[in-house]
Amino acid sequence: MCTTFSLSNVIQPYNPADPEVTVLKRLVSLALFAVIIWAPMPVFAQQSPQEKAPQDKEQVLWQKLEATINGVDRNLEGVLGVAILDLTTGQKYFLHADEVLPTASSIKIAILAELYRQAQQGKIKLGDLYTLQSSDLAGGSGIAGALTPGVTRLTIRDVAVLMISVSDNSATNIIIDRIGIENVNALLDSLSLTQTRLRRKMMDVKAAGEGRENIATPREMVTLLESLYRGRVLNKPMTEDFFTLLSVHKESYIPRELPEDLRIANKPGELEGVRNDSGIVFTGSRPFAISVMTTYLRREKDGGDAIVRIATAAYQMFDRLSRSSQYGRVVSLHDTGNP
Repeated sequence: MCTTFSLSNVIQPYNPADPEVTVLKRLVSLALFAVIIWAPMPVFAQQSPQEKAPQDKEQVLWQKLEATINGVDRNLEGVLGVAILDLTTGQKYFLHADEVLPTASSIKIAILAELYRQAQQGKIKLGDLYTLQSSDLAGGSGIAGALTPGVTRLTIRDVAVLMISVSDNSATNIIIDRIGIENVNALLDSLSLTQTRLRRKMMDVKAAGEGRENIATPREMVTLLESLYRGRVLNKPMTEDFFTLLSVHKESYIPRELPEDLRIANKPGELEGVRNDSGIVFTGSRPFAISVMTTYLRREKDGGDAIVRIATAAYQMFDRLSRSSQYGRVVSLHDTGNP
């Protein structure tokens, strides 16, 4: 005879009056029910340790970059803040990235952004001519200080070029007077960058002595750069020209050990005891934003060297990722295709 199996055949209501039911049978039935209910479910498509996803392998490179930066931090006699953002995947690295630190001239990235925003709105024309005045000249004027006041005329865009390329403080103050400190900070507020502030003009020793320092955090500097890169601040033509100007050659820390033909849009900053650099490195298919800020430096050179080492390590990682397959094979133009 064929018997159909079901739980109802196994688990019978306990009836002491039924002579076929014994205590032993009841216990056996309950045990069988427990085995059926609590038996482990099968695990499907488990990944063996040898089959790590390509993304997991990339994390090894990030961990090595982190170890390098931690070593720089340990050895630096000063305060270091770092933020790095992979503009392709969105992965981030932060070290003391929310510390509010002096920006020095790196704040000029925000000033340039507001200048271009007002140009986009039609409030300012970048091609308008400006006549340099003797009252414009400030300490650290660089090229502007060597020009003849009253007769030298520059376009507003050319003034901005001086601000970025040689960090000319007179040029910067001319731009600030045109666009307004409050408008720079309003732009930053619109991007939720509440710790980044333009609080004084360049070389305003009195304001600096009163504690009105221009400030930011590494995280917010990278966020500002990302917002500009992704077109959240300016339209496409303005964004392209903004980064063209920010990419002009300049003496700075991020590019120091990197290939000469590599495009880098950055702005360094220097004050006594302070060395900074923030920008975007256009590394093939893996561009990245980076901000390295140092302060309380015992030796300013050490701060600059720290930025160079961190930027170089970051570039080497992103360059390798840019030129590699998802499994890590580097494919170059000279690859013969041989195994």
